[in-house]
Amino acid sequence: MLVKWIRCTVVDRRGFERGQRKWAGLLGEPGFRGQGGGWSRTRQGVAHVFSFWESRAFYDSFMARSHDRLAASQAGTFTNAQVKLFDHRFDVKTGFEPRFTECDLLRVAHCRVHAERAEHFALMQEKVWNPAMAGSPGMVRGLFGEAPGSEFLILSMWQSDAEHGKYRAERVERLSLRAQTEADVAALSGDIVDMEKGWTV
Repeated sequence: MLVKWIRCTVVDRRGFERGQRKWAGLLGEPGFRGQGGGWSRTRQGVAHVFSFWESRAFYDSFMARSHDRLAASQAGTFTNAQVKLFDHRFDVKTGFEPRFTECDLLRVAHCRVHAERAEHFALMQEKVWNPAMAGSPGMVRGLFGEAPGSEFLILSMWQSDAEHGKYRAERVERLSLRAQTEADVAALSGDIVDMEKGWTV
């Protein structure tokens, strides 16, 4: 599965949201699995959208045919668009599906990892971080994705802010030490996203 992550700064909120609803047109596209997103909690006016495709071939075909028509309605409503593509490597918890109905909050972590530490980083994600997140009652599902150049995406879906807060308060520092995260990671950025139900396709 291919994961597309779009982050942009919105300059016309009403126009952007109106345009976002037009992406319902994705539903007929071959290979399309789902899309959802919302507003950054930490950065004013920043929107995040995640879309999921069965494969790169289906995605490339969509980009060549239908993308520009669907995107036209949002032209001029945002700036600084950053688009990244990741291959799904494994699930966080089990049975990841690109469904957003049961969650109010998304947590995204974007890691650039030292090349020689990439396999260690992925292993620690699987053996240390995954069980901890999967054991948190409010965590719905998630995935671990990889892009060329030792770049990784960890996306997790949470029922609520309160549930995510419990997990963070209890665990993050201790887990980070155990996983030797500091030795693996060259750069780390992340965000908390408040889901907008109207953007879900």
